[in-house]
Amino acid sequence: MISNDSPAVRVALEYFHAWSGKDMDKAMTYVSDDIVCDAPAGRIEGAAAYRAFLEPFSQILTSASMLAAFGDERTALVMYDTSTVPVADAPGAELVTILDGRITQSRFLFDRAPFDAARASAD
Repeated sequence: MISNDSPAVRVALEYFHAWSGKDMDKAMTYVSDDIVCDAPAGRIEGAAAYRAFLEPFSQILTSASMLAAFGDERTALVMYDTSTVPVADAPGAELVTILDGRITQSRFLFDRAPFDAARASAD
């Protein structure tokens, strides 16, 4: 189910299309300066740190497709599938909070194990 009839989902989808299209400048227009992101690697605070976290991933991305998106006025949950240079199947999900059209919080989930295995086999 993909629904863009809520304000938060519209922002989350625009953000997804920007970073998955490797347009980090546009993607960051949807991110609050004081974003707080909880990811498998730990807490990331601030737009600069968040960009430093996401941009390397966007550079190894080979494709991305949205699987589901739904939400309300302030929150959106999106789940997508990605393919990257080292890992062919890398699904992810984000629960984002939106304030004034920008993402202020993100709970970012993905399985790190395939990426760790790819790094180990490259060594």
